[in-house]
Amino acid sequence: MFDNIDINEFWNDNEYAMKEYVSDPPSDELISEVERELGYKLPASYIRFMKMHNGGIPRKAYCQPVDGSFPVAVEGFYGIGREKANTLCGEMGTAFWLEEWEYPAIGVVICDTISAGHDMIFLDYTQCGRDGEPCVVDVDQEADYRIVRLADTFEAFIGKLSSAEELGLDQLF
Repeated sequence: MFDNIDINEFWNDNEYAMKEYVSDPPSDELISEVERELGYKLPASYIRFMKMHNGGIPRKAYCQPVDGSFPVAVEGFYGIGREKANTLCGEMGTAFWLEEWEYPAIGVVICDTISAGHDMIFLDYTQCGRDGEPCVVDVDQEADYRIVRLADTFEAFIGKLSSAEELGLDQLF
């Protein structure tokens, strides 16, 4: 799991990332508390990834949806915790998006996107139940909360992330 990822090359640890996203690696106790608070069992792959680097801004930020539609651009990953705004239980965590923006209660928000809240990336538990292995989806608020599947698992989602150049998007902007 994640053996082919250089964790130091994956993350862009700039000042903003360190202030808003990155937390210390989560303890097993904190993970249990966060899972209870969210009401969902986090995937083992997500927990392992966050124990290596707990949240942040990825260098390769684009993910091509399963349906082949336009790629989704990740702004940052929410770490396991509550002390930073952009963590699972932080000020801008899952509860905020469900309560304030009325996103559907399908699971856990794990990433925000460059759209500044108009679409968010979720672990979607609708097919697997609260203790199962969720898929990863993008939920587009501006398209009546349309749900687009990005990957079957969190690990597959990480493996699909690409740079703008790799997807030929750098020529569009």
